[in-house]
Amino acid sequence: MAQSSRKIINDPVYGFITLDHPVLLSIVAHPWYQRLRRINQMAFAHLVYPGAVHTRLHHSLGAYHLMCSAVSELQRKGFAIDEEEALGVKIAILLHDIGHGPFSHALENVLIRGVHHETLSLEIMKVLNKDLDGQLTLGIDIFTGAYPKRFLHQLVSGQLDMDRMDYLTRDSFFTGVSEGVIGYDRILKMLTVRDGELMVEEKAIYSIEKFLVARRLMYWQVYLHKTVVSAEKMLVRILERARQLVMLGADVPACSPVLDFFLQHPQAPATDTSAGPAGWDVNANLDKFCLLDDFDVMSTIKVWMFHSDMVLSLLSRSLIDRRLLKVRFQATNFDEEYVQEVRKTVAAKLDIPIEETRYLVFTGEAVNTTYNSLDEKINILFRDGSVKDISEVDNALIRQTLTSTVKKFYICYLNT
Repeated sequence: MAQSSRKIINDPVYGFITLDHPVLLSIVAHPWYQRLRRINQMAFAHLVYPGAVHTRLHHSLGAYHLMCSAVSELQRKGFAIDEEEALGVKIAILLHDIGHGPFSHALENVLIRGVHHETLSLEIMKVLNKDLDGQLTLGIDIFTGAYPKRFLHQLVSGQLDMDRMDYLTRDSFFTGVSEGVIGYDRILKMLTVRDGELMVEEKAIYSIEKFLVARRLMYWQVYLHKTVVSAEKMLVRILERARQLVMLGADVPACSPVLDFFLQHPQAPATDTSAGPAGWDVNANLDKFCLLDDFDVMSTIKVWMFHSDMVLSLLSRSLIDRRLLKVRFQATNFDEEYVQEVRKTVAAKLDIPIEETRYLVFTGEAVNTTYNSLDEKINILFRDGSVKDISEVDNALIRQTLTSTVKKFYICYLNT
């Protein structure tokens, strides 16, 4: 019996999502894509918002659904997008996050130093393209920006891409944070193209401002919530401590051989030259990477709760039991003398060397820029044919408040 070329998925945010091409079904059925089911979209946000347990697969399918709507709207307005291009841009958005590792951005550049998820996504796409006899070539060109119709790439990666459109909508839905709700349907209706560039019609100005305000509020209320920051930084310190112990020759068993591999070999080569004993070839080890997920990490941390190293076991048990490091934010950097005093207090309480307290007392900064016009712009197409950046529109809220960078400094510390 021939395989059906159409599948309907019931999504809690948008309703029914339709996959209507054999190559799309082949992508979704692939084990490397199915791995996204086992990676939380929002890492540890569920420690604050218990409903935030949706996955990268949910987000990927949601972004694909919005892309279908965007393409249909642009085609309806008469812009030239043939069926091959429509399929290509849908493939690009469906696979845009396939290179994310466990806990997504929380462990970006930690498990694999020197390699970002966009690079891994592209390498995975290339392997899948070979498996699917070159059917992903156009999608890859759109993903990388190599395809001449720039607006197609902007739909995948830009200020108003379907990635951002979905994660704001989906994350606000699953967290219950209504400040993140955006008028995605109206923005999609107002999309247009001018000189090959993606723009929005004048009638969408207020919807765009709402979209940018929602991003700002979601970052500080959800993504950079102090409890989320604490949990994510604790996760990083746990892996750093485990790696340090491995380098010292200690036995630090992981729950899976693939996680063991990345603990032993954190550094991918930055060039074509030999990377030395700690390096490894990205392409040759994609199969290992594509077996990694949140379950490997959390199961291993549960094992490390019982490790003989006090720092590793304390951090691991604290994360599992949600007894997190305390966090304090302020507008200026923390005085180094104050940080050292806190470390001395922790060292005395736990009877450990003060250098080991760097895993339990540390500082950092959280930065967010809602809209940077020096980066890719959001252009507004007016009825008279003129084009303005959203920050240049008369009485624009964006120009007044949202173009500046907001930086907050934090200290995470063991409560003594």
